[in-house]
Amino acid sequence: MDFKIWKAAIVVMTMWLGLLGKTAVAQLSEVGLGTTNATQKDRQVNFGETTLAGTFEIGGVTVSGTKFSDTATLLSVAGLHKGQYVRLPYDENISKALKVLWNQGMFADVNILISKVDGDKIFLDIKVEERPRLTTFKFTGISSTQATEIKTKAGLVSNKMITEALKQDLIARTKIYFAEKGFRNASVKITETPDSKVVNGASLVIAVTKGNKVKINTVNINGNENFSPARLKRSLGGTKEMARLSLEPADKFTVYPKPDRSFGKYMKEGGFLSLSKTLDHLNPYFRYGFLSASKFDEKKFREDKTSLIELYNTSGYRDAQIVDDTIYTTDNGHLNVELKIDEGKKYYFGDISWKGNTLHSDSLLTELLGIKRGDVYNKDLINAKIQGRATMEGGIDVGSIYLNNGYLGYRAEAIEKEIRNDTIDFDIIVTEGPQFRVRNINIIGNERTNDYVLRRELEIYPGSIYNQSYLISSIRRISQLGFIDPQKVLPEPKPNMQDKTVDIDFKIAEKSSDQLELSAGYGGGIGFTGTLGLTFNNFSLKNLLRPKTWDPLPMGDGQRLSIRYQSSGLWYNSMTFAFTEPWLGGKKPIALNVALSYGRFARNYLGYNSNNRPVATPYDSYIRNLGGNVSLSRRVRWPDNNFIFSVGIDYMNFKMKDYPLLPVEVPEYRNGNSNNLALKITIGRNTLDQLLFPKSGSNISLSMAFTPPVSALSDNDYSSLTARERYRWVEYHKYKFSSDWYQKLVGNFVLRLSAKLGFMGYYNKNLGFSPFERFQVGGDGLSGFNFFVGRDIIAHRGYDIYSTNGEYNSYTIFNKYTAEIRYPFTLDPSATIYGLAFFEAANGYYGLKDYNPFKVYRSAGVGVRVFLPMFGLLGLDYGVGLDNLTNQYGDRVKFGAAAKFTFMLGQEPQ
Repeated sequence: MDFKIWKAAIVVMTMWLGLLGKTAVAQLSEVGLGTTNATQKDRQVNFGETTLAGTFEIGGVTVSGTKFSDTATLLSVAGLHKGQYVRLPYDENISKALKVLWNQGMFADVNILISKVDGDKIFLDIKVEERPRLTTFKFTGISSTQATEIKTKAGLVSNKMITEALKQDLIARTKIYFAEKGFRNASVKITETPDSKVVNGASLVIAVTKGNKVKINTVNINGNENFSPARLKRSLGGTKEMARLSLEPADKFTVYPKPDRSFGKYMKEGGFLSLSKTLDHLNPYFRYGFLSASKFDEKKFREDKTSLIELYNTSGYRDAQIVDDTIYTTDNGHLNVELKIDEGKKYYFGDISWKGNTLHSDSLLTELLGIKRGDVYNKDLINAKIQGRATMEGGIDVGSIYLNNGYLGYRAEAIEKEIRNDTIDFDIIVTEGPQFRVRNINIIGNERTNDYVLRRELEIYPGSIYNQSYLISSIRRISQLGFIDPQKVLPEPKPNMQDKTVDIDFKIAEKSSDQLELSAGYGGGIGFTGTLGLTFNNFSLKNLLRPKTWDPLPMGDGQRLSIRYQSSGLWYNSMTFAFTEPWLGGKKPIALNVALSYGRFARNYLGYNSNNRPVATPYDSYIRNLGGNVSLSRRVRWPDNNFIFSVGIDYMNFKMKDYPLLPVEVPEYRNGNSNNLALKITIGRNTLDQLLFPKSGSNISLSMAFTPPVSALSDNDYSSLTARERYRWVEYHKYKFSSDWYQKLVGNFVLRLSAKLGFMGYYNKNLGFSPFERFQVGGDGLSGFNFFVGRDIIAHRGYDIYSTNGEYNSYTIFNKYTAEIRYPFTLDPSATIYGLAFFEAANGYYGLKDYNPFKVYRSAGVGVRVFLPMFGLLGLDYGVGLDNLTNQYGDRVKFGAAAKFTFMLGQEPQ
């Protein structure tokens, strides 16, 4: 027999396969010489007509059919090589080679053929048919943005091998993507077409039919007796019913105030909650505003069921469970959700016993636990108390007195000891463990910032007893530096049981914090203005003259340097320089702040001529300031280590030429030089968890400024002096209090409450209030041309700067209250973006007789904040002045007429 004709596909298989009948299918995966094609499930065997049997030596192995795959790699994977012996008609090695090659997922067909027989040697050929590679793909039926997101999730790229698994994965990911958006009935069809331009290439067309968005008609809850359906539905944060707009006849409420009650008085009597009444008045037919519809999300539904049970568990209903949940489609194509609840019995805490505690007495632990017999049962509460969660919030509980004293291995478990009717007794098993000291602290991830800049912010240090609260405080301080990503400050304690020490790896990630301000604008009484500003937040002054250390600037010592120049030609110029060394001398947290400023504003009080040129020159009427300040601040440990004490000297010289500084209060003071020298003292306490988007903590400060009482040291009768002489040296004492408090609400929502108060007094009644350093209320808080005339500018969204007859008011007292709800869209260090809704109230007063903290102007609105490392914080708010809804005659004005856009740049205004 001439074996050369066997170069065609002759496959050796088991001779007795036909005799095994039904068992043959089970043995196909153990076929010796054979062939596979299509999918593994549909693999078939071509028996051939060979009668070879016995043991043969492999004389050689070749690979055919490849276009992209590496031949040597395939031979290595197959495991067949020259000199190897195989036994025909069945050999385990050949069967294994077929399996391994097929499982690579790279081939549409795999054959192992006999190409030649020479005595007791056989020559094998591994013949493969490669799957096509993806050349192009296109989505239809969806937007380009959606296609890009799906492509990214699926990892779909050109030159990827097209397999059935790839197609099924793409279909599944596409359906999941749209199901999360509410399109539960989306269908996906993939069409594969050979690409004639590319060898073994193919194109895919992914046709998506989204269908209609599936919403939730109703959520029905049955079996609840102790909670109202509304309360239970509020716990279902991601499973909401479709909102419906409720219509009510106009005669159910008053459309307009009665003639003898102004709308402003109506608003004041109604208080903040009267905003809803205002909306009713604006449209007598709609009781509610725009409400969004709900989509169904399977994952959120599972989470919501857990939240619902947690609500019961934390209210004493230990055995509450959802015994049945049903989701069915209604006639309109949407869903109804039915939940059946078994609430069970309400339980209460009974006796609580301690076991295993040797360091602290039962009575002390019970007092710190704060749970008494008869309190409503709450397993989460007792676990939080014994696990030390109060440490995270700066409080004290059972866990904290161990974890803050080195007992890193402390563990406690609350075990239900006995249930008597509705009362549950507990045993709390305490494992105290040994006391640990800190051995090493490693800083990981800082490429630009020097180690000592980060280490000096730590309150926990090598050799000290491990303290969990100090560790958390260290996280907060590093997060507040401004050039470290607060989301990625991750300390990892690593206990060493042999010597009772712990190593702490502080993993951090740096972020860009330097800022460039390059802008042009028009307005503010200045006209066209250009601004150039540079701020370096991780500067290194000592490396300024060492160019080799620049990266790309002298960085790494945590210093702050800022330079800003603003100009509109000869009419307006302003320049500021500021430098901060946070650790003067490098050993103690004493910060040195130095700042210099210059400003000049010329007033074009004569208007323009026929050629649209100013009639006055920039030298006819102007005000100029020149000065600076130096201050030292230090973190102190009393009353706690979050306090900061600061003291500094401010000096500013003002020069005026025919400039009406206070045309109402001091109209005669238009020319002269004034000197403002003041001692400033500030006491503050800062516990914010981070700078850009605080989620917890507070920032409270009290600042005081005192000028020398020059008039008391002079024999002059100030009542008879000219304004130029009276104000040569400015006199005042000034106080400002500011308090900001942040608290995380549900989800990522954060509540901010703020209160601010300012007061300025005088020493000499004949001299009166200083024309400088008064408060200006209203507007967006951007200083414009007012910053260098010595005024504190207090922003009030929804209102212009408070004025009288076109002149800005200058107050000696102000107060301001703010409430905000914030929500982060992204906290990525490259672009932090969050939205907010606010309610604000403020006012200014000319003296104590005029002061009334409840006589305020109210506003409400929404806004957005964007932090870009190169440009700093940018903000836009849309506010409605609620007390602007009436005019001077008490008549109601159009709602939108009271609305104002306000802008913010650099930092939050006062």
